Amino acid sequence: MAAVAVAAARGGLRGALLMQQQRWSSGSGADQLGELGKGAGKGGGGGGSIREAGGAFGKKQAAEEERYFREKEREQLSALRKHHEEEIHHHQKEIERLQKEIERHKHKIKQLKDD
Repeated sequence: MAAVAVAAARGGLRGALLMQQQRWSSGSGADQLGELGKGAGKGGGGGGSIREAGGAFGKKQAAEEERYFREKEREQLSALRKHHEEEIHHHQKEIERLQKEIERHKHKIKQLKDD
């Protein structure tokens, strides 16, 4: 987890995602998949009757699943990007408000000195 944080600091979101993806692919899940669409994976899990049968339909279903998860990932990244943009906008407004407060206080101090 610390490696993901370091990658995020160095390479931004893309670097963190790459590190996390590499960590997942080196885990026990990716090596048990076998070749997508070629029937049951090495881990014994079937993934459904069509995938278990293998052949063209298994490959098609595997491709559709991959497409679905890539689209979900794109949607999640888009939502995350939008959230951060909204946060940035909020903080910029807060900075403006605080700068006005600082100027108001400086003006009051100046008035006290002049009196």
